[in-house]
Amino acid sequence: MPLQKLQFRPGLNREGTDYSNEGGWFDCDKVRFRSGFPEKIGGWIRLSNDTYLGVARALWNWVTLNGANLLGVGTNLKYYIEQGGDYNDVTPIRATFTTSSIPTTDNIIKTTNGSNVITIDYANYGGITGDFVTISGATAVGGIPATELNTEHQITYVDLDTFTFTVTSNASSTATGGGTAIVMAFQIQTGLDVFIQGTGWGAGTWPSYIDTTLTNPFTATATGIQVLTVAQTAHGLTTGDYVYFVSIASDPCGINRLILQKAFPVTVTGANSYTISIASITASTTSSTAASGGTVVVSTPVAPVRGWGTAATVGIGQQLRLWTNDNFGEDLLIAPRGGSVYYWDATTGISVRAILLNTASTSAGFAGQFVPNTTNQIIGSSIQRFAICFGANPYDPLNASTTFDPLLVRWSDQENPFDWVPDATNQAGEYRLNIGSSIILARSTRQEILVWSDAAIYSMQYLGPPYVWGFQLLQDNITVMSPNAAVTINNVTYWMGTDKFFSYTGRVETLPCSLWQFVFDDINKDQAFQVFAGSNESYNEVWWFYCSQNSNAIDSYIIYNYLERVWSYGTINRTAWLDSGLRQFPMAADSVNNRILFHEANVDDVSGLTPVPIEAYIQSSDFDIGDGHNFGFVWRILPDITFNGSNANQPSVTMTLRPRQNSGAPYGTADNPRITSTQNYTSRNTYDVQEFTGQVYTRLRARQMSFRIESTTLGVAWQLGSPRIDIRPDGKR
Repeated sequence: MPLQKLQFRPGLNREGTDYSNEGGWFDCDKVRFRSGFPEKIGGWIRLSNDTYLGVARALWNWVTLNGANLLGVGTNLKYYIEQGGDYNDVTPIRATFTTSSIPTTDNIIKTTNGSNVITIDYANYGGITGDFVTISGATAVGGIPATELNTEHQITYVDLDTFTFTVTSNASSTATGGGTAIVMAFQIQTGLDVFIQGTGWGAGTWPSYIDTTLTNPFTATATGIQVLTVAQTAHGLTTGDYVYFVSIASDPCGINRLILQKAFPVTVTGANSYTISIASITASTTSSTAASGGTVVVSTPVAPVRGWGTAATVGIGQQLRLWTNDNFGEDLLIAPRGGSVYYWDATTGISVRAILLNTASTSAGFAGQFVPNTTNQIIGSSIQRFAICFGANPYDPLNASTTFDPLLVRWSDQENPFDWVPDATNQAGEYRLNIGSSIILARSTRQEILVWSDAAIYSMQYLGPPYVWGFQLLQDNITVMSPNAAVTINNVTYWMGTDKFFSYTGRVETLPCSLWQFVFDDINKDQAFQVFAGSNESYNEVWWFYCSQNSNAIDSYIIYNYLERVWSYGTINRTAWLDSGLRQFPMAADSVNNRILFHEANVDDVSGLTPVPIEAYIQSSDFDIGDGHNFGFVWRILPDITFNGSNANQPSVTMTLRPRQNSGAPYGTADNPRITSTQNYTSRNTYDVQEFTGQVYTRLRARQMSFRIESTTLGVAWQLGSPRIDIRPDGKR
């Protein structure tokens, strides 16, 4: 019997069984399609060795008039502007307090002998656990040097008038002091890194949490594992409860402490201990087993109380912190979702923090109190030169603090982001959408701004005075998964809805998806607001990243190649993505190492200090001879592959034929022959004629089988061609 070519349809299909998809691909990870053939995706390198605090959810790249190439990075804890690999903290200041404002006392810093926990008493400071405060002007207290006090601290809320933070040294005495010239600059309140389901009176159980201070509570049973044991006396937890590590003084068991400062589900191992699995959040592993962590503050749930005479139902939850950012010229407009609008002036430099837009408006001579005090999204319309808020409080000349309207679109005067007062002499104004309950997101395109509510999509176009902006309903009864689930490429907008994918080319269309059931049955809908989209224009791709069903952190992606109209998927940890023409490679936020990464810049994972191989594979659906009437016997494979782009000496992959006896049977054992290049890719990057293992021998008998190719070593890039197998009929039983 002649050789049989293994050439499968491009794209993954999981809408049926692997047998019904004969002739196609069924499973993969870290693989894309180019010109119809599967290849390993490109690797990534870190932008720099510097890290940021928190989980990054927004990236924005622009160049100032003096040529500075800047990257805005919004996390749940801070907002940074990156330049030259350095992350410059420009998080706005919420309030600045001085001890002179306290009529009763000036010495507000308290120490406890032998402890590195500092207590500060200040009435109505307005902070929450996780907020940041910068202290200056304090003198040494209780043996704690002034240099350790006069810096930035992350606080733990105690009550309305008290908070604590940790320092490096332990106090040598119990004392109260600090002097009479203490200044405390509080940054805007921090946000959550994940969605937390809310409950309350009349909606089930009322949540109650308590903060407990522990000392070196973390241990590991062995190095290299991803499970930590936490020692906490009489914790009162049950398996499945969530705990939140508010602050950790030092890296526990060799793991970056910032990775652990978030919520974790627990597995109870005893009345005084429980375990957390780091694998559910990151891919970090332990390098030490010793009890460690230093002073740790953990927030744990206490016994819930039910609403009076009501059934237990789910209430409104607390959303994670999301940022929106856009330019107004070379300056930057930023806003946390559900928060105020802030303005960063490029002429002040990256060492200066952003300020409230209403403060900047007042400084510019306008009525700053009428800038929207709350918004869901801010856009700087680059062509028409407006600042636009999606979701805002309406304008009222007699009341600057009107109630927030989540369906209201409000804009400043043209060419003036500081003037929001509608007048016959300017173009400031507002318009309320009429379908839906809230604006989810807006995206600027070449000719219009697309606006999604939770039930419709609108086109917003500039008309000029007197109407300024016009709104047209494009389609109702339509959904969008999250505020970051849409991306525009080549003037086509793609987005993920709550149950399907869409595109807009002048009209709204549903994207046919061969992975529809596989993806939407696997998404953790509670964490829908984490979903985000990104473009990879060099490869004609749209990527969507999401949390799988059993994860509270992003661990999965799906790729749509809009040129070839094919899909693939895989697993990865990312929290934000930006493909900017101002930088050479697409950028992504790494949720493991708290760094920005350049994608498609390597063939390996260089997010950490040591390169790690990217394990990539793709597997076909089952195929057979004559619909499986006969068993087939395969005795050799003739590979066809290219290793272009590799940087290893003689890169290799594994090709496998996986046999089974019928559609419902498990796969049997099979050889895993290695296909190795005979050429040295450390000296060259491409070859006109590929040279590799010519044929490999195997011994396989099955009614049906699937083909798999994978790579697991450093320096390997590959694209599959059309390998062939030598197969002949071999009986019917």
